[in-house]
Amino acid sequence: MAEKKMRKLQVQGVHHITLMGADRQTSIDFWEGVLGMPFIFDQPNLDDPKQGHLYFDPGDGRLITIFTSEDRKPDPTRTSTDVGCVHHIAFAVSQATFWQAVERLDERGIENTGPKDRGFMDSIYFNDPLGLTIELASYRFVPPEGCREADVMIEAHRLRVERGDHHIDRIHLADAIERLVARRHQSLSASRAPADPYS
Repeated sequence: MAEKKMRKLQVQGVHHITLMGADRQTSIDFWEGVLGMPFIFDQPNLDDPKQGHLYFDPGDGRLITIFTSEDRKPDPTRTSTDVGCVHHIAFAVSQATFWQAVERLDERGIENTGPKDRGFMDSIYFNDPLGLTIELASYRFVPPEGCREADVMIEAHRLRVERGDHHIDRIHLADAIERLVARRHQSLSASRAPADPYS
């Protein structure tokens, strides 16, 4: 009998994330009223019709969905960080929005960490009304044409390891982008080495 070959179930992105919410209005006020995600779909939870199921668009065509019940009230106690639990969810924001985030969170009295330097990105952390930590993350680079953020990150990681550096920083990103452009984009030049036309 032929031996069965093991194969992967190849995923192609996050389809949606579903969270346990409290009441309906708290979800709408946070996900749309604070984070600006349009409220796009509303129906009962098909597995438990006593709960609502709200859908929000985080900006990339994926979905954040929330199970709601009017019997549940918001509890700001930090959600569990036990093994197997969600530590935090990160959402992408532009640099323009990122550098307004502290002011806009402070307007609502939402405690936050302030900007955190992550080398390849900037981050701010705060909790939602139910104690889930939310991260606003903003990359410090734009990938070259035809590349994704992940392409830049893996190349920057390789450079960091080659150089024995502690973590990815701006120089690794810049050099990774240069490598990717050299690898993926053709040139008529005999040499693509750095040059100094001013000397």
